[in-house]
Formats: sequence, C-alpha cells, structure tokens
Amino acid sequence: LTQEGKPLGPFGVMGGFMQPQGHVQVVLALAQGLNPQAALDRPRWQVVPGRGGDEVLLEPGIPQATALFLKDLGHRVRYEVEYGLFGRGQVILREKGALVAASDPRAEGLALGW
Repeated sequence: LTQEGKPLGPFGVMGGFMQPQGHVQVVLALAQGLNPQAALDRPRWQVVPGRGGDEVLLEPGIPQATALFLKDLGHRVRYEVEYGLFGRGQVILREKGALVAASDPRAEGLALGW
C-alpha cells in the first residue's frame, strides 16, 4: 500500500475467489481510518457465483438491515458462519516511524515484533 506516493507497507488476504473481494474490503476499511487490526476484524461479505445466479454471503455482524436492503435489490443473500470462507489476511503498516501489524482472527496467527 502507498499513500501520497510513499510506501506504507504490505498486506494480503488469501482465499481463492474471495482474495480480491477481501483485498477491496480491507483497503476500504484502512482508507476509512480503521487501524490494521480493526480492518481485519471487520465482518466481510462475498459474492459467490452459482447456477441460480450469484449469491451474497454475509458474516455475522453485518446488520440485518444491510441483508434486507440487498434482498430488496434482488440479490440472493444469506448469513454464513464458516469464517474460513471469508479469507485470511495480514497487514503491516508504517505509522509515525513505527511498524504496526495485524493478523486475521479467521485463522490461527498473530502479529508479533521484536
């Protein structure tokens, strides 16, 4: 990631077709001012291709009003409790001369420095 042409640090979200969707969600959370751990902790959504059309899966924590709004727009929506489906990410950012790291709660891992 960069800001005003200067490198901030690396990040990534693993998860097959969820990977680019997870990247967008984490970058938007960081751009909205969330710290790296809060950006990874935030509930995610994903669009899953299917025979009957795309389905939108939501993690618990996404408001019911959001699900109803998406349904009103014609989307097939359901909540999914299997967190492994929503990717796993790590972030390391440089902030004010220090490194700040975060690890996704959806998988085993931790952010550690020495």
